[in-house]
Amino acid sequence: MNIPETPTKAVVSVREMAEMCLLSRSRFHALIQASVFPTPIRNESCKRPVYDLELQKKCLEIRRTGIDAEGRPVVFNRKRRASGAKQRPRPRVNATDHADLIESLKSLGLQAKAEAVESALGELFPNSQADVDEGEKVRRVFLHLQQKK
Repeated sequence: MNIPETPTKAVVSVREMAEMCLLSRSRFHALIQASVFPTPIRNESCKRPVYDLELQKKCLEIRRTGIDAEGRPVVFNRKRRASGAKQRPRPRVNATDHADLIESLKSLGLQAKAEAVESALGELFPNSQADVDEGEKVRRVFLHLQQKK
């Protein structure tokens, strides 16, 4: 966590303060409402809420220590990864994972690859397929794949 030790500008906006604290704007605003962080002051020239040097130091200290201005402990969640960050690769589907289902479809005159069967199962049974009868599963996957042709 790279929270700066000291502020670098005399006045910063709420958005900039949230970034310095490594928090999203919405989470930062929620923490202001919960009295974890101090309320910003209003800039007289433009009526915009800003943090001066003293308030910036308080906010950074609260973020660094995890103790709010009233001495209560605060748990800060990690900021989510950017959408361009690497994600875990999806496991590859093995043809043997659904061999019985593929064989049943073949006996009905439908040639299907393991990837197509896996995709159909994911669409038809997004939560779980554990409590679905095998015959019903074959019927629904067959109809689903027939419609895709």
